[in-house]
Amino acid sequence: MRLVCCFIFLASASFAADTRPNVLFIAIDDLRTELGCYGVEHIQSPNLDQFAQEGIMFTRHYVQVPTCGASRYSLLTGRSPKYTGATKGNNHFYSGKNRLRQEKTDGAQSMPELFRRNGYHTVNIGKMSHTADGLVYNYDATGDGREEMPHAWDELATPLGDWKRGWGVFFAYADGRHREDGKGNQDLMEFVVEEDTDLPDGLNAETAIAKLTELKDRDTPFFMGLGFYKPHLPFVAPREDWEAMEQVEISDAQSPAKPDSAYWHESGEFYKYDTPYEKSNPLAKDDRITARRAYAACVRYVDRQVGKVLDALDELGLAESTIVVVWGDHGWQLGESALWGKHVAHERTLKSTLMMRVPGAKANGHVSDALVQSIDLYPTLVDLCALENTKTEHPLDGKSIRSLLDAKATTINDVVLSYWDDSVSVRDAQYRLIAKKGKKDEAYTNVELYDAEASPDPDNNLAEEKPDVVERLMAHIAQ
Repeated sequence: MRLVCCFIFLASASFAADTRPNVLFIAIDDLRTELGCYGVEHIQSPNLDQFAQEGIMFTRHYVQVPTCGASRYSLLTGRSPKYTGATKGNNHFYSGKNRLRQEKTDGAQSMPELFRRNGYHTVNIGKMSHTADGLVYNYDATGDGREEMPHAWDELATPLGDWKRGWGVFFAYADGRHREDGKGNQDLMEFVVEEDTDLPDGLNAETAIAKLTELKDRDTPFFMGLGFYKPHLPFVAPREDWEAMEQVEISDAQSPAKPDSAYWHESGEFYKYDTPYEKSNPLAKDDRITARRAYAACVRYVDRQVGKVLDALDELGLAESTIVVVWGDHGWQLGESALWGKHVAHERTLKSTLMMRVPGAKANGHVSDALVQSIDLYPTLVDLCALENTKTEHPLDGKSIRSLLDAKATTINDVVLSYWDDSVSVRDAQYRLIAKKGKKDEAYTNVELYDAEASPDPDNNLAEEKPDVVERLMAHIAQ
């Protein structure tokens, strides 16, 4: 068990050139707020729970897009989909008019590039952008292997193990098998290995610890991006995690029936996997619980990997000089609304895990219900690390939340906006509005309004009942 550290400098102070804090940015794929610290009793996440107590945990953090690539593109470029058009898909880093240029630009194109320009040693391990190791390959391993974020990383250090190429480690089963190897590996779940390092996330944690040991004695600060793959599909973890969760009563999904919403989808990725039960939609109750148990086992596995890295940070004496961020790239539907996945602008898919531990921050140990969004993290880290060169290729669209960390404010945003394909969603302190964008100058359609504080599921559309709220939130879209 880790010890809570006594920090020796304050986040509100300016950092001298030789004492600027390190940054450890931990990204976890498909991690919704399904953790003990968020009040989910059947989840075993002791390391993340303890981290939440040491830092500040956000209960209303929202991503810009409910899919891996576009969400990470917004986070790492600091740009809103309103201006980039990156509202779905996974190739925005290297394709389209707003792709990151291979040639060096006047201003930094991404968060780690800006830190690198400020003298930070930057290291990528695992999935930080969209590809599994920072290099551009397709799922079937074809591609030219160029860097997904040019000029961002001093080191691309992802361990590939028996899986050889990037996407193999992402869709991995045991013994080097993976979903895209052409051999028919399509099982929804597998829990057979004995060691954490028999799977890629265990290798990621091991590599991160080795790199932290190397970086400890550098004269310059570091920015490490550490991306864990689980609990993303397929649900694969060591045997011990499944056996531990077999002893736990797993709650059923709230509101498991298909809702009367224009934004429902058929959960295509989930249903293409081979399952040990009938692929009905919605799933039968016992089958829902089995799938939810498998997700929970994967959360347990990744929690243990995070714990190992945080323990090493303490043991190496780096905790007092390192800002740590734990971020989920979006939420996930675990059978609620007969949905299994993301790709919809609902509360459960847009809301995700966010915790930060900033040495000396007055808000450490507290929970914040302020509305924050992923694009706020880029300007926040620039602010906390007092970067001198702040020139970016495009303006940053988020706001620094440093005043929340310093306990000088309790709110930052009145609303946050998110996007999926041709829909836009607005969240204020109580309501979530979803609307579909019309062509050219046509009006928005399919307007739905939900009291997200009453229920995170789209069970009761209040759009006709509360036209004043609709009008108020629609005005934010127009702005």
